[in-house]
Amino acid sequence: MAAPGQRGSALLRALFGFWQLGPVAAREWATQFPSLLRCQRRCVSCVAGAAFSGPLLASASGRYGQNSALDRFLGLSQPDSLLTPRVPAVSMRREEQELLLVHPPDMPENPRVLRVVLLGAPNAGKSTLSNQLLGRKVFPVSQKVHTTRCQALGVITEEEAQVILLDTPGLISPVKQKRHHLELSLLEDPWKSMESADLVVVLVDVSDKWTRNQLSPQVLQCLTQFSQVPSILVMNKVDCLKQKSVLLELTAALTEGVVNGKKLKIRQAFRSQAGIHCPGPAAKGPNTQSVGSPQRTGWPHFQEIFMLSALNQEDVKTLKQYLLAQARPGPWEFHSEVLTSQTPEEICANIIREKLLEHLPQEVPYNVQQKTVVWEEGPNGQLVIVQKLLVPKESHVRILIGPKGHLISQIADEVGRDLMNIFLCEVQLRLSVKLLS
Repeated sequence: MAAPGQRGSALLRALFGFWQLGPVAAREWATQFPSLLRCQRRCVSCVAGAAFSGPLLASASGRYGQNSALDRFLGLSQPDSLLTPRVPAVSMRREEQELLLVHPPDMPENPRVLRVVLLGAPNAGKSTLSNQLLGRKVFPVSQKVHTTRCQALGVITEEEAQVILLDTPGLISPVKQKRHHLELSLLEDPWKSMESADLVVVLVDVSDKWTRNQLSPQVLQCLTQFSQVPSILVMNKVDCLKQKSVLLELTAALTEGVVNGKKLKIRQAFRSQAGIHCPGPAAKGPNTQSVGSPQRTGWPHFQEIFMLSALNQEDVKTLKQYLLAQARPGPWEFHSEVLTSQTPEEICANIIREKLLEHLPQEVPYNVQQKTVVWEEGPNGQLVIVQKLLVPKESHVRILIGPKGHLISQIADEVGRDLMNIFLCEVQLRLSVKLLS
């Protein structure tokens, strides 16, 4: 077997050969040298305490999908991937991410832009939907409420259109914010986002039989105060419903039987399938006289209704194309390589908190404080992260470490894989648990 340096030189020569041959000839030529491509396997190490996990991963195609940057450079992308917009990665270096955020947008001649706010009750699936729309997981997702703690931006750029997603925390009441000692951002950020919104997407979890029959008072209050902003209704998690006929009742309740200024026809709603929106005629102005009605449980000014599962790519694609089509003429706000406004450290902290919420019981994950000790690039270009998890009780230390360190090792392993798919680089993550002094 050739030495690593020889393999690197061979790969470099091969790359120049691909460059000269062009993508069509390159695909034919690559089939003659499978060993050359196999040597480019990379490893992700996730270290937690004394535990170690370092699975040997496949090449770029297996790890990042058929449309990876390496495959595009080598001309190995599948024909269908040529029709799929490229999803940019996030830089693992804070300074690069910050420079990209302030870099002048590379706009086309006729740019269009749309600022979209996602509103909904806690755990309605806003972050899951945002990640699916973006094509890469940059927002934390868990089964527990209040995973998203503050407003974050996601950017979709395709051809002439740029859609800016504002993923907001679930709307809560001031009483609940005080009772559970939650951050003030959970209360204020959704309202701040509405001030610059071009479109509001109201998300409802139709699998929750306790809350699905009406919009929350906080959502209705927000829609009422910003009634001039167009809004659409997204009924999420329809795949969890055993009886699809329930969607008829829910649609009537959540819209008060009115969509886009006209009475909803039940037969049309029944024929519409998940992921297909139900358009109405030209919108009429909102009836501001009835907006403040205390008996209101729905919103009769939605322009469209979407019934989908945020985990279904085809369903999400339908919504995504609608959002891109709604973009209005105007200058882009970000460069096309921007995917999120978050710093790499914020993304890492959020993903770790996601895993803590997912694996730890009851109130334990909400009491964990995170402190990044090391964030640097290793000698081989890998990202090296060391983070301390500080907990208030000795019992929480034992819970978080788990039997023989298995739980903290599992968390580190899962976080490392997620970060690798965000930054598209090797990741070495070490988590330690300390008692908060």
